[in-house]
Amino acid sequence: MALTNRYRSATGTGTVAAFVLVLVFGSPWYADWAAHNTDPNTAGGWFLRLLTWPAWRFDSDDSVQDVFAADLRAILVVVLTALFLFLLPGSQLARARGTLSQFFAGWASYIFAGAFAALLATLFRTNPSLLGAFQAAGSGATYGLFVGWIIGIATLGAWRGRR
Repeated sequence: MALTNRYRSATGTGTVAAFVLVLVFGSPWYADWAAHNTDPNTAGGWFLRLLTWPAWRFDSDDSVQDVFAADLRAILVVVLTALFLFLLPGSQLARARGTLSQFFAGWASYIFAGAFAALLATLFRTNPSLLGAFQAAGSGATYGLFVGWIIGIATLGAWRGRR
């Protein structure tokens, strides 16, 4: 029933878009394909490799802590996207559907989600450091900046809650 409802919520559509991005492009199969078939020295290759940033995996040569931290980062990107979409007032306060405030609220929520997910997941890695946490947050924010427009488009025209 919820899928056929004519009113979509900005939080719901943005969260589903984030889940699909992480599920598809963060998968080990896509990450392997991107690593072997793209050129990191071109804009397209760089972007296709950037899409793999919240990579999740179940088997690796890394330590169990590092695999857990990577999987936690992928989960936190989706959860924090939902949280920030709910908390950011732009999509709730916009008077008309499809305004730019919805787009930028969705985009900003993905930037924040990427940065905070990386920052929090770094605490669970082997030998965490403050510098490593800051560098991870920077890479998460970079991911959100260049991929978050997809979440912004997904939230456009969505219902914002009670009026």
